Amino acid sequence: MSAPADHPHEPGDIPAQRRLALNEDWAATVVGLLLLVLVLSGLWPGWLVP
Repeated sequence: MSAPADHPHEPGDIPAQRRLALNEDWAATVVGLLLLVLVLSGLWPGWLVP
């Protein structure tokens, strides 16, 4: 089954902008968790984290 001419993407495709937003969200989550772990472990002073 082929996609109609006015909608060239497959039904499950995620637009490039949305994929980029998901990647940025995950990157921010990982950085935030890393900062949390560093502060709680005492390796990074809490006053440096805004």
